[in-house]
Amino acid sequence: MRYFKNFVITLILILSFSSSFASEIYFVDVKKILNESVAGKQAQDFLKKKFDTENKKLEKEAAALKKEESDLISKKKLVSKEEYKKSLDSLRTKSINFQKKRRKSSNEWVKKKNEARTKLVGALNPVMQKYMKENKIEMIIDKKNVLLANSNFDLTDKIIKILNKELKSINLN
Repeated sequence: MRYFKNFVITLILILSFSSSFASEIYFVDVKKILNESVAGKQAQDFLKKKFDTENKKLEKEAAALKKEESDLISKKKLVSKEEYKKSLDSLRTKSINFQKKRRKSSNEWVKKKNEARTKLVGALNPVMQKYMKENKIEMIIDKKNVLLANSNFDLTDKIIKILNKELKSINLN
């Protein structure tokens, strides 16, 4: 009888603790928040325009280098070896500089993208902390770390609405 009492008390304690913890853990899809919030969409549009503009400039420069290369190849038999070698070295230097420019442009774009993500997450954290305090929530985790959960514990849409009210845009310049 004594063991039965201890077992029942232990079982009640375990069930009460587990149910109280389970009801206090919610999840959000951070990726969806960053992609679908007003500020997130604005940042994506800005970055896409910047990428497209820079990409067009680089494509024009690449086409000019290709044309210069084909012109040099066609003139190979018409010019002296020294002049050909000098033109070839010049073309190689231009090509190396172009590759450096392309790499630098790509790195700058990735840097801007990461900066935008950092700013959005920085603005998102206070919103979620405030929501947690107001609704007495113990924990919010990212949906990508959730294996299985009831959709009632998904706060993504609520957080997006709040974020849209509090953050209309972010400065990326």
